[in-house]
Amino acid sequence: MDTRRLPHLVELDRLGSMRAVADALGTSTSVVSQQIAALAREVGATLVEPDGRRVRLTPAGRRLAEHGRRIVAAVDAARDDLDPAAEPSGTVRVAGFASAIRRSLIPIVADLAVRHPGLRLTFHEQQPAESLALLEADAADLALVYDYDLAPAAPMPPSVRAGRRLWEVRWGLGVPDDGAVPVGAATSAEVLAAYADRAFIGDSRNDADERVLRLLGAAAGFDLHVTHEADSLDLVDDLVLAGLGVGLLPTNRPTRDGIRVLDLPDPPVRLRCRPVVRRGRETWPPLAAVLGALR
Repeated sequence: MDTRRLPHLVELDRLGSMRAVADALGTSTSVVSQQIAALAREVGATLVEPDGRRVRLTPAGRRLAEHGRRIVAAVDAARDDLDPAAEPSGTVRVAGFASAIRRSLIPIVADLAVRHPGLRLTFHEQQPAESLALLEADAADLALVYDYDLAPAAPMPPSVRAGRRLWEVRWGLGVPDDGAVPVGAATSAEVLAAYADRAFIGDSRNDADERVLRLLGAAAGFDLHVTHEADSLDLVDDLVLAGLGVGLLPTNRPTRDGIRVLDLPDPPVRLRCRPVVRRGRETWPPLAAVLGALR
């Protein structure tokens, strides 16, 4: 059934004459008659019957008109929802790592609620690979992912597109603040070499930290041991404070007493955050509004 024919039947039910329908739809009575006749053939039922010099809907016609009103309304709503110029309304499902949600999304929620009352955000804390999997499965509309410049992410699947970098943060080596400072450490590799006999801490849900550490360890000429894995930065702090290992920590995060974050000067370690969406979805008004606020 061609749903484009339904407005002719719906209007006939409302207005009661072919001429009135033609005037309302800006067409001719013959076109209205042809569209309704074609619709009758498609559904296999008689939709109109003579009523003196006019026509009226049959019981089947009235029933289809009832469905038609809902279908036409749904099509109009879908068209409005997808119109790039429409007021954003709907739920944007965001999957991303905790720092990105805290830094990029939570600060814009209140402003978005004022500017677009019909817009709603839901958050799912996930690591980059998990966020991309949700995006590909259409279980998320926006993914906030990260990689390190020293450990670039693998190429993304063709179904998604990464936006421009939102921000980047320098990372250093979190170590016990015991007064010992690497002497003569001019490079990042030399900083790590001063802790070659320590256990190192990786990330339990993403191998990017470990790849950065192993790259710098190899440059310093030693094979470091990633003994512990932690997804929480607070747990990394706890492990460092307990003397159980050293690991990467962001330099812009307040440090706890007893921890020192050593600069990794050359090459620097930078974490980069990017938004990722499914191709073709960028113009959906609710998502476009969120992306605009992020930028």
